[in-house]
Amino acid sequence: MTTRTIVRIAWRNLWRNRRRTGLALTAIALSVTLVLLYDGMLRWEGDYMRETVTGPMLGHVQVHAPEWRRNRAMDRTLRDVPATVAALARDPDVAAVNPRVYGPALAAMGQEGFAVIVLGLDMSAESRRGGLLERSAARAEGRRVLMGRALAEQMQVSPGVEIAIVGQAVDGSLANDLFTVAAVIDTPVDFVNRQAVMMALEEAQALFAMPGEAHELVIYARDPEKAAALAARLNGSPAVQGAEALDWQTLAPSMVDLIELVEIAWVFVLLLVLVAAAAGVANTMLMATYERTHELGMLLALGVAPRRLVEMILLESVALGTIGSLLGTVAGGLLVLWAHQNGVDYATLTGGGPQQFSAFGMNWSLRVYPRLEWIDIVRVVVAVAITSTIASAWPAARTARLQPARALRD
Repeated sequence: MTTRTIVRIAWRNLWRNRRRTGLALTAIALSVTLVLLYDGMLRWEGDYMRETVTGPMLGHVQVHAPEWRRNRAMDRTLRDVPATVAALARDPDVAAVNPRVYGPALAAMGQEGFAVIVLGLDMSAESRRGGLLERSAARAEGRRVLMGRALAEQMQVSPGVEIAIVGQAVDGSLANDLFTVAAVIDTPVDFVNRQAVMMALEEAQALFAMPGEAHELVIYARDPEKAAALAARLNGSPAVQGAEALDWQTLAPSMVDLIELVEIAWVFVLLLVLVAAAAGVANTMLMATYERTHELGMLLALGVAPRRLVEMILLESVALGTIGSLLGTVAGGLLVLWAHQNGVDYATLTGGGPQQFSAFGMNWSLRVYPRLEWIDIVRVVVAVAITSTIASAWPAARTARLQPARALRD
């Protein structure tokens, strides 16, 4: 019996019992559809978490004076910041550099004072995509400041109100001045919304007596995947001599662990799909071999080698798994495409409520936009095909052990 004949017989046998085959295909296709949708959500969540963590606050690499991260002392500053920023901006791997000043202070509108963090920002740089002020059109110039919404509500401050800010300058002198609240804003960073008073970098430098200085340089890499290599190279460069450059993975190891956990969570769902595929294929093929025992015995009696019958069973199993996975891929791909274009609102699905939540110091949206890459589809189809082959081992082994005389009597 030729290979072509084996293939033709296997295909015909697959559709003898259309209802059983249809149920098996439906189970496999539905499982693949669900795993692709789940995988698409996880992939988007991983990307979103990485962008949310690195974009508005951490950047891909940060440069600080030694020990500043440990004690946040006001006098642990980076000197000659304009020259350093210019030198870093010339690096071919650096996309942008945002200097920042952090100053603890008291803010008051009347007699009651509130502990705040004065955040000096390069307003134009922070308004770019991924920056801290990307979501807000408001800017602060001169003696005008921006205030996080939660802090403004706590202080009962509205735009146009004048507030006093009192702190300690780098040289130990009193830092105090009056500023007008230009706008109340929301940012992706929770502590900024709750504690920060944002002003232009030059204003913060003047307030705290630190001209040309900053506490932090936030660097955005052209290739985020090379953040660790960029930080290592900058540590040995003249541009950051005497300072430390750290990549975001080092700065936020807990977030790295969480992102990695999200990225591998699809494995558990894939295992469920493989179990469903294996059960469907094994059940279908086992029932098929029992029903065709007489026919298989006849083929053996006519001289067909048991190896050929095993090949036929394997072909039927692989065809069943492949067709089911392809149907599921089409359905899952279309569903993910629709969800990516329209978004999936978790808040609506759970009966309404807030559109975002706060965790790990960041504000996270409850609206997701699943997406897939080709590798996601390929690995699911290949996994189901391999599982189908393995699942056919039992019915194939039973076929290989058939005795022609006994099979003809059954």
